[in-house]
Amino acid sequence: MRVTPISPERLVELLAGRVHELADDDRRLRVAVDGAPAARPGELADALVEPLRLLGRPVRRVSAGDFLRPASVRFEYGKHDPDAFHDLWLDQGALLREVLDPLEPGADGRILPSFWDPATDRATRARYVELPPRGVLLLDGTFLLGRWLPLEFTVHLTQSAAALARRTPAEEHWTLPAYERYRAETDPGALADLTVRVEDPRHPAVVEAG
Repeated sequence: MRVTPISPERLVELLAGRVHELADDDRRLRVAVDGAPAARPGELADALVEPLRLLGRPVRRVSAGDFLRPASVRFEYGKHDPDAFHDLWLDQGALLREVLDPLEPGADGRILPSFWDPATDRATRARYVELPPRGVLLLDGTFLLGRWLPLEFTVHLTQSAAALARRTPAEEHWTLPAYERYRAETDPGALADLTVRVEDPRHPAVVEAG
């Protein structure tokens, strides 16, 4: 395994280039940035928006955190159950139906940017938006890999258990066993198209087999 330090700016440039090169036709591309909140996947996805637009790619941003199941499902086994957090929180069906499937070849490209507000435990009532041909969907979230989601490019942000614990707020330490289970059972680093080590998100490093 080869680990190569890279600046955050160069990482964004590298990822934007790789995504842009995936297709030179009118296909829409679905790109996921996967990682625990401590790894800041949303920030990386946000940083990719403008570089991709400068390359002529329309972009839509979606967060998996806006596609959670109702509280009655998420908290069926208590509010701090790591297995439920891993298995039940994400409404994968809604994410497929409202975001990923409409971007299949021949589909209309109309997606729902958000679905459920966990703070109010109600539907967001967001309006549908269109991702034009040649567009890129940038999806960020946790536990996205190993679910057979139709994605053209995936990035996994990995951290050691020590770094994850250090950067996760104390009140969220109950989630740590879920991340360890994800690492052990899914091995997201092996599934992702690109894995980036982020012991400190300000100092990423690209992980390559070799």
